[in-house]
Amino acid sequence: MVVGLTLSSAWGNGHATTWRGLLRALALAGHSSVFFERDVAYYADHRDLPDPPWCDLVLYREWTEVAARLRRELAQADVAIVSSYCPDGLAAIGALRRARTPCAAFYDIDTPVTVADLRAHGLAAARGVRYLSAELVRHFDLYLSFTGGPLLRELEDRWGARRAAPLYCSVDPELHRPVPPDPDLACDLAYLGTYSADRQPALESLLLETARRHPERGFLVAGPQYPESVDWPPNVRRLEHVPPSRHAALYSSARLNLNLTRAAMVAAGWSPSVRLFEAAACGAPLVSDRWSGLEQLLEPDREILLATRPQDVGAYLKMDDAALRALGAAARRRVIREHTAQVRAQQLVELCTEVISARIGASSARRSPRRAPRPEAGSRSAAAAPGARA
Repeated sequence: MVVGLTLSSAWGNGHATTWRGLLRALALAGHSSVFFERDVAYYADHRDLPDPPWCDLVLYREWTEVAARLRRELAQADVAIVSSYCPDGLAAIGALRRARTPCAAFYDIDTPVTVADLRAHGLAAARGVRYLSAELVRHFDLYLSFTGGPLLRELEDRWGARRAAPLYCSVDPELHRPVPPDPDLACDLAYLGTYSADRQPALESLLLETARRHPERGFLVAGPQYPESVDWPPNVRRLEHVPPSRHAALYSSARLNLNLTRAAMVAAGWSPSVRLFEAAACGAPLVSDRWSGLEQLLEPDREILLATRPQDVGAYLKMDDAALRALGAAARRRVIREHTAQVRAQQLVELCTEVISARIGASSARRSPRRAPRPEAGSRSAAAAPGARA
């Protein structure tokens, strides 16, 4: 059972595509799931998956109207998950604590942002909605994180997480695979991503400035919420939204695809984005900003190119098509092997099974404590000091 931001709409967020791949993979493995989503206008106006065939989607307007259904689902669930940015996160966590589900987990799809809020205020919030407080971190059996690396140690040592484990984003290889290029999306360099103020400086440097220096090249930026104040060069084409069904076509139509990372994720490192794995699964040549841990996911210069300046991107645009295709093919092989939704689903099942097995073992031990055989009088064990371990 999941309470999350959205499953029904992929508009302007990376949560939906993550949950779709993960829950679909779990269904194929024989598991069932129910997803609770607040029915907000922003996503309702752009809802592209109102009735997923592999998951029971529950849309609600107010928490009170769904609380009873949630309690029933919790009573039957083996695993209950609340995700970051969830509009009713605190209420959902309260319900999980009362239900005593065999495995209760928090899935942080925005870990660096969450931890930054906890450091500053002891409270994580998004769009004015509180979804996690510092004192609640320790109540989860698992703290699953889109971010790996040192931040996991902080979650355990400073914030009291019982077990923090990486569950990186993933890709559905049935949706993201090489497809024939679309002439309407053809360009030299493409970027797909929602506007973010802390990501905009990198876009300005690595794409817009590169476009100004190379007016003979064509560029494309796809994603919503960009302010009118952005100065788009004439050779940069804008698309407000590209639906998930068209992502593969976009990635496959660009000679090179740009990956950019939010500032908090760059600072934390080990924070791959959904778009990174999507593009790689399509065999698309990739150039990315730099951050710690990226080299453990894709090998620089063989599976991905790294850039810090417009000059870097300009040099990569001069590479021949065969070299770029080889780069994309190598990245695809790596992602299909290590970063698919099926791989993540299996990792999730293994983590939850460990928690449930440990709980069952602890419960059995409390009911039937082991007792050592009573030693015979005069034996060495009988003469052992008090407190000796049996």
